[in-house]
Amino acid sequence: MTPADALAGAVNPALALLPQVMTSDRAKVELLSIALQESSLTYRRQMPTGPARGLWQCEQGTQASRGGIWGLYLFKGTSGYLSNLCAARKVAHDPAAIYSALETDDILAAGCARLLLYTDPQPLPDVDDVVGSWALYQRVWRPGKPRPAEWGVNHGKARSAV
Repeated sequence: MTPADALAGAVNPALALLPQVMTSDRAKVELLSIALQESSLTYRRQMPTGPARGLWQCEQGTQASRGGIWGLYLFKGTSGYLSNLCAARKVAHDPAAIYSALETDDILAAGCARLLLYTDPQPLPDVDDVVGSWALYQRVWRPGKPRPAEWGVNHGKARSAV
């Protein structure tokens, strides 16, 4: 899938289901950059056998860890938005059901990824701010194998698509 395909088929439809305040070119660039970094817009299941799902490679987390989908479910700032997103996508508002659906529902996955970004207290970086964008990705996704050398390329592809 190309960044333009992901923008048209997943990101834009997901953002249309979320509040206007979450919809911006900054959000689109960040979301596409992360999807390119995490899955190359190809893999919906973490390779080779990891727990992450969807093009944004979100994990389920646990109630105790308050991470991943569980974090969105429990966090006061995102739980209502997640409920609305689930209703629109016809997915039970339950962390296990949401996590399971991420692998086949790119719109849900993009929406969850946007909600994860929304949990960060800092504003989204400008579309041309590669360093700030990388910092946000590291703070929110906490990648196990971050591959910083690829970020600039992925961010450039994302900017071009938006």
